Amino acid sequence: MTGTHLAKRSFSLAGHRTSVALEPPFWRVLEAEALRRGRSLAALVAAVDADRSDPTLPLASALRVFALAARCQDRSDPYRSDQEDQPPCSSP
Repeated sequence: MTGTHLAKRSFSLAGHRTSVALEPPFWRVLEAEALRRGRSLAALVAAVDADRSDPTLPLASALRVFALAARCQDRSDPYRSDQEDQPPCSSP
C-alpha cells in the first residue's frame, strides 16, 4: 500500500463531533457494509462505537477490525480463504 493516505471523516457520536482517519480501502468496505445493512455510514460507525467492548480501543481500530470481519464473511470476496481445514480469514 505504498503511498496510501488516510482519509478523514467526521461524525456525531453520542452528541459529540469526532473525526476518524482510515485508509480508503477500509472506508470502501464500511460503506459497502452499511449499504448491505440498509444503514447510513454514520449509523454503522455509531453502532460500532456503541458496541466496542473496550472503550479504550481507538474507534479507528474498532472500525478496521469490523471491516475485516465483514470482509471475511463476504462470500463474494476473492481474497477469502475457502480451505476446508481452516475457517475464512483465520491465522494458519
